[in-house]
Amino acid sequence: MKTKCSIVCGAVIILLMTTSSSCKKEKGAPNPPNPPNPPVDTTTVNPQVDPPLASTIGFFMDDWEPRNFTIPASSTPTSVSAAGYTVTVDRSDVITKIPRSFAGNNSNIWMTQLVTEPSLMDHLTTLHPHIIRFPGGSISDVFFWNAQPNVPPADAPSQLVNAAGASAAAGYWFGKNTASWTLSVDNYYAMLQQTNNRGMITINYGYARYGTGSNPASAAAHLAADWVRYDNGRTKYWEIGNENFGDWEAGYRINTATNQDGQPQFLSGELYGQHFKIFADSMKKAAQEIGKTIHIGAVLSESAPESWWTPTAANWNTGVLAAAGSTPDFYIVHNYYTPYLTNASAGIILNTPVSVTKTMMDYVKQRISGAGLAQKPVILGEWNIFSVGSKQQVSHINGLHAVMVLGESLKNKFGMTARWDLANGWSNGDDHGLFNIGDEPDAVPKWNPRPAYYHMYFFQKFLGDRLVASSSSSPDLMTYASSFTSGETGVAVVNKGIDSKTVEITIKNFRKGDNYYWYTLTGAGDNGEFSRKTLVNGAGPTIASGGPPGYKTLIPYSGAASSGIRVVVPGHAAVFVVVEKKP
Repeated sequence: MKTKCSIVCGAVIILLMTTSSSCKKEKGAPNPPNPPNPPVDTTTVNPQVDPPLASTIGFFMDDWEPRNFTIPASSTPTSVSAAGYTVTVDRSDVITKIPRSFAGNNSNIWMTQLVTEPSLMDHLTTLHPHIIRFPGGSISDVFFWNAQPNVPPADAPSQLVNAAGASAAAGYWFGKNTASWTLSVDNYYAMLQQTNNRGMITINYGYARYGTGSNPASAAAHLAADWVRYDNGRTKYWEIGNENFGDWEAGYRINTATNQDGQPQFLSGELYGQHFKIFADSMKKAAQEIGKTIHIGAVLSESAPESWWTPTAANWNTGVLAAAGSTPDFYIVHNYYTPYLTNASAGIILNTPVSVTKTMMDYVKQRISGAGLAQKPVILGEWNIFSVGSKQQVSHINGLHAVMVLGESLKNKFGMTARWDLANGWSNGDDHGLFNIGDEPDAVPKWNPRPAYYHMYFFQKFLGDRLVASSSSSPDLMTYASSFTSGETGVAVVNKGIDSKTVEITIKNFRKGDNYYWYTLTGAGDNGEFSRKTLVNGAGPTIASGGPPGYKTLIPYSGAASSGIRVVVPGHAAVFVVVEKKP
């Protein structure tokens, strides 16, 4: 019988032999190291808290959707080791959720039937403005949506009076015109359906003024209500007239000899406000009849009166707000930012988005509150630049300007913007069109996108669903940061200056993942400071203008976030960044 001691001692001997055998190593070999402890990320992360919905955005947020970022394939450039400038983002400081309508656009009815243009339709599907306004600008006030070509209503006069009092052919446009050069109402709807966008319709207000029937305002309102019924809920946003304070608009001045309801020769804001209520009543009743909800906007001017304005324009907002009262659901302003028809430099152009956008919103809000009315949504229904003479409007600089206008509109909480416009006319480069309508020289193909298209596309591609606070160490660096519901952080940086800047991005309240990704958009050096081309990560067009033909599949650069988030932002360039979240 074994004793307790012999059993224990035997076990110890066996254990020692086993240990000696298992730990046997070659002479001089070091002991294996202990496995390292995984690094602990001690970053403090305060949760995001959405602010109250801004009254100036309101129901334009109704169709908000979360955005999830998909990690892309990428290429790795040379790493950036040092930075002279900083961009700081606070991911927990939410400025606003981003309405889907923030980057809309304007169609018009001289840009073909659209659905017959596969290249254009592909670009519109890819860019996805979400909202496309129709029928476009001043033509809205001479547009009869349900009329055959050259068959206006019987009470629409053959001649209209201009601001100087001279009569000229009315020049009406017709919604049932199916000629190849124009756009019918039905093909506008077909375009929206095929590109998965939505509409905003501008009603013919001018007819309420120049109509020769016994009650022209009522006749124009009934025509608008019939359009609401025909639309049958496809369109939620409607506006009454276009820039009606302007002496360039049909109905600003009328022939009082043919008017039957005692309207004055010149339009006033007060009269427009009274008529607005008539339109809204007819249109809302029509929507109610078919079980649909619509929102109707009123036209306001965007800035304080200037010395050269007409009395109509100078007193417009006061009259509209007093007469229309609480009837409008939202308000529309337009702005073309730069001094009118001047050959502005890139510096002048790029310095306008910040100041002009804020001043505009502050002014409109002050006028509404000063009238004793509750704040309601405000939209920027048309915007671009007025600069001419150096092809500014078709340039890479206008693309940078577009990014800044969109970013500043979010910071200032506009419910919607709509850039003017999808196509226009070359006019030696003084062309607001986002696409070449077919008249651009140098063998540029029809519907070739202009630089602003690529800026708007890549900005939105790397933009999340919430705008968050950001700042930079240089007045030349404009920043617009966002967060994705899936966890990533996006940062857009625009360099207004001419010197290249190396930037380090720091993100507070965020645990960064392994990698970050970016696109760099620059001009190509042609046409002085107003390049007609945009290069994306060095890739550019093979023709005289536009951007890289393979832009949809162009992969971003990438870098390791662990060594710092650094990018080079060349002079007059934009960089769009997304940083992975820590798993």
